[in-house]
Amino acid sequence: MIRTNEEFEKAIETFSADIKEIARETRKLIHRVLATVVEVVWVPQKNIGFGTGAKKRTEHFCWLMPASKHVNLGFNYGTELPDPYRLLEGTGKLFRHIKIKSVQQLEDKALIALLKFATTYRVPKVKD
Repeated sequence: MIRTNEEFEKAIETFSADIKEIARETRKLIHRVLATVVEVVWVPQKNIGFGTGAKKRTEHFCWLMPASKHVNLGFNYGTELPDPYRLLEGTGKLFRHIKIKSVQQLEDKALIALLKFATTYRVPKVKD
C-alpha cells in the first residue's frame, strides 16, 4: 500500500494551482467516503488508484488523473454502476469517468452516491 501525501503531491506537481486544488479535494472526498481506502500513487503516470487493497485489477474501484482543464475521477467498473443522472463519460468496455472541473462539483449528491456504491461493487471488503 502506498499512501503518502508526498507521492500524491509529486504526481500532481506539474499542474496548475486550480487543478491541484481539485485533485486534492477529490482525494479528500474519496477518503471521506471510505476512510480505510488503500491509495496507490503512480508518480510517472500522474495517476492515483483507490481501492480496498493494493491490486489495481481486482481491488481498485476508482482512480484520479489530473488533466490540463479538469481532473478525471474514473471508475474501474463504470459501465456497470447505477448512473441515473448520466454523470459518467467514456466508451471503454468497463471504465468510465467524470470530469471534475470545480471543487463545488464534488458536493453533488449523485456523484457522492456513485462513489459510495463503487466502494462496494466487485471489490473485496477492506482488509483488516
